[in-house]
Amino acid sequence: MIKKITIIFSFLILIALAVFFIFQQITPKQLNTVERKIDQSIEQIEDVRETIIPQPTKILSNGQPDKFLIESTFVPQSPKKNWDQPWQDACEEAALLIVHYFYKNQNPNIDQIESDILKMIEFEEEQGFTKDVNLQEMALISEDYLGYSTKIISPNIKIIKEYLLKNIPIVVPANGKILFKENPYFSSGGPYYHNLVILGYDDKKQEFIVHDVGTQHGAYFRYSYDLLIESIHDFPDSKNKEDINSGPKQVLLLLK
Repeated sequence: MIKKITIIFSFLILIALAVFFIFQQITPKQLNTVERKIDQSIEQIEDVRETIIPQPTKILSNGQPDKFLIESTFVPQSPKKNWDQPWQDACEEAALLIVHYFYKNQNPNIDQIESDILKMIEFEEEQGFTKDVNLQEMALISEDYLGYSTKIISPNIKIIKEYLLKNIPIVVPANGKILFKENPYFSSGGPYYHNLVILGYDDKKQEFIVHDVGTQHGAYFRYSYDLLIESIHDFPDSKNKEDINSGPKQVLLLLK
């Protein structure tokens, strides 16, 4: 077993070194892309190390574990990678379904996910909602369509952890332009208005673990505590996405 672990680490280190030597010969225009690939390689090495030799969870002085994760089906807002409407603005529906599938212990295929998103959009249109819905409207969808009670709260790191430890995922409306600082998979600098679901945290790395529905690489994606908190804004009253930073800092809880 030890020999196998050594071989895997050696292989991953060689990959990282190869990326480094390529980095020495690139043009300035390629700099950002290579830096991101190096960061991803380092993250992959850490993930493999955690899988092979898991670090034990520690109980902190406040009685909470230093890391925690809710495992749930990942729901991309564009299940079949078609970014035409309605999929371009289906982040709200995808986020709600992540929580719904978790509570129902469901793991649907792509066809079922696509169908469920479309049915939810049809319900929203019957209510007269626009393609961008705020948390109050998402709460109504959660109550009248999905059958949950809901709660909208003002978040901070402590409160988020407390709900996660109760196995309650957290639906987050956010400024995608801020998220783009740590998520290279967004196109066009990230969306002004976006939704994702917080599923866990890692105190050692000071990161939240989320399902970010906006990319095919969004399953168990990580954002730093400070950046994710900074990004949180509900859809603005002006109904203009560009005014996202004027939206209140609040998140949505679906409660069984």
